[in-house]
Amino acid sequence: MSSSKVDAYVSAINEIANAEGVLPQVEAEFSAVVRAIDANDSLRSKLNDELLPIAVRQQIVEQLLEGKGHRVTAQCLALVIGAGQSRSLRDIAEKVSAGVAKGQGRQVAEVRSAVALSDDQQTRLAAALAKATGSEVNLKVVVDPSVVGGLVATVGDKVIDGSIRHSLDQLKSRL
Repeated sequence: MSSSKVDAYVSAINEIANAEGVLPQVEAEFSAVVRAIDANDSLRSKLNDELLPIAVRQQIVEQLLEGKGHRVTAQCLALVIGAGQSRSLRDIAEKVSAGVAKGQGRQVAEVRSAVALSDDQQTRLAAALAKATGSEVNLKVVVDPSVVGGLVATVGDKVIDGSIRHSLDQLKSRL
């Protein structure tokens, strides 16, 4: 999808969620749904299957949320999927997150870890990333077993790779 179309969806989601006063909640839920879709190959293929009727694809996302999210989140997801743009969900979620963070004077920090992080670990990590980048961050933690151990943090165009996989790759190249 072109950047202008993605921007149009981002603008629509921002306007709708702002009007309802739930933009931070919608941003967090939208991002969580996109992470769930990214993590599940079967779900992703169903949502991207153009032979599957749009109503069926929308119903899949509604079942995924099942009263767990705000109705505005469900409506925004239905809007994007109903327009046949499910392949752009990740781009849209990233831009919505970046906009919310910017509005708060922050940056989005996506952190990949092999295991879930505790609240205390997330707090300490956010403080360390804020110190390293010079601005406060909105932390998005993604559990990614391919990291093996450690963390990979992406803040804007900066990547901080402290993963065991990266260390092993470096060791392998030296040998």
